[in-house]
Amino acid sequence: MLRLGPLAAAGRLLPAGPRLRPPRPAGGRVSLSRSWPPRPPGPVGDGGLLSRQVRAAAGEAGGGGRGPALKTPKGTRDHPPAHAALRDRLLAAVVACFKRHGAAAIDTPVLELRETLMGKYGEDAKLIYELQDQGGELLALRYDLTVPFARYLAMNKIANMKRYHVAKVYRRDNPATTRGRYREFYQCDFDIAGQFDPMIPDAECLKIVHEILSDLQLGDFLIKVNDRRILNGVFAVCGIPESKFITTCSTVDKLDKMPWEEVRSEMVGEKGLSPEAADHIGEYVQLHGGLDLIERLLQDPKLSQNKLAKEGLGDMKLLFEYLTLFGITGKISFDLSLARGLDYYTGVIFEAVLLQQENDHVEESVSVGSVAGGGRYDGLVGMFDPKGRKVPCVGVSIGIERIFSILEQRVKASGEKVRTTETQVLVATPQKHLLAARLKLISELWDAGIKAEMLYKKDPKLLKQLQYCEDMGIPLAAIVGEQELTDGVVKLRDVATREEVDIPREKLVAEIRRRLEP
Repeated sequence: MLRLGPLAAAGRLLPAGPRLRPPRPAGGRVSLSRSWPPRPPGPVGDGGLLSRQVRAAAGEAGGGGRGPALKTPKGTRDHPPAHAALRDRLLAAVVACFKRHGAAAIDTPVLELRETLMGKYGEDAKLIYELQDQGGELLALRYDLTVPFARYLAMNKIANMKRYHVAKVYRRDNPATTRGRYREFYQCDFDIAGQFDPMIPDAECLKIVHEILSDLQLGDFLIKVNDRRILNGVFAVCGIPESKFITTCSTVDKLDKMPWEEVRSEMVGEKGLSPEAADHIGEYVQLHGGLDLIERLLQDPKLSQNKLAKEGLGDMKLLFEYLTLFGITGKISFDLSLARGLDYYTGVIFEAVLLQQENDHVEESVSVGSVAGGGRYDGLVGMFDPKGRKVPCVGVSIGIERIFSILEQRVKASGEKVRTTETQVLVATPQKHLLAARLKLISELWDAGIKAEMLYKKDPKLLKQLQYCEDMGIPLAAIVGEQELTDGVVKLRDVATREEVDIPREKLVAEIRRRLEP
């Protein structure tokens, strides 16, 4: 990160030194001139209460004239134009997929009542940013977009909706910026709310994940699926009391980050499970496969006797049938280690992970973890409804920050130059005293909906104008000189080929549009 040096005292900080009082006129009022206060001629000293307060506010430890540390808060970052352009391109691809599946956009406040968020995220509740009392309301920054969506449905008494939402969320997490984990980051959510036949909306959510990851060409990926009912059935047949289902589920969720031995140790040492129960759980949660595994578990003498597990396995079999029709089962794995630690999931859960990064330019692969996740949460809306009315929901969240970190590394390694503007034409002049001609022509282009720029100098050199086109990736230059004004034409230059053609002024807009057609 670029760190700026000490700020000059003049105009930014009061000079450290003796407290100086301006001359007091006879009338008793203080009159400050533009040159007041005078600068001390030599090195400044400790200088009194005011200068000490100024230094303290600026973060100075021991003087020296240093200004405040210029940095973003931990776990956040600025995005320069090239990053913002790449992010816009990525978000546009994701949103285009959501729209292709018929979703409408909504937005909700970044602030929620604290009570709205509490009790929905299990052990992750400690990551919620809680705010100080603001006029009688206890508030928090939203942790995700799912709970605010459930609150929105309950508050507006909506029982049927397909929506997408792209917005920032906040987590007081330990940031790992190299893996795309921040405290402030975007989420891109797609959710289907309403009472529908089993597994049809769930299958569409998985199809959306498959479409987005395929379109972005990030490399090979795998979508893991499981069902909370199957997991809870496993816990039940292993002798785990229902009161420990959620905490055990949170521990199982760490299997993608920790080996089984460490997960088992946490179950026994921290969660209070017996070693035998933990070993029994381990026999199940290390299984993964496809329809064959589902059929085998349906015949399992213990699981087949558990109502929850039997329901979950039946729906999982139906889900795989629909995914087969979609033609995407080659990227799907039924994985019993997948737990998704959030409390509100009630049925199918899923998570997409990258298996490798297909990029010859990058020597080391970028480790970014999961890039999408979601599931079914049939009880969440009912938690907000005064009468407890439930609205079944299923949804997916695309991990846009983690995907962005991959694309960022890829662009950096390839040396690709990302265009930061969408300017189509630069209006240029080859001679002096033609500012009026440029202003008139660029106004005509703007009024016609053409994205155009010009340099903010009265008499810029033509070479500098053309160089600006090349630097910014502007494809066309519309050049109007004295001869062009006389002939009623505009010289249209293709910046890449450097070919120039005289176009009648009245046909210029049509010619530009023709050349810019995809």
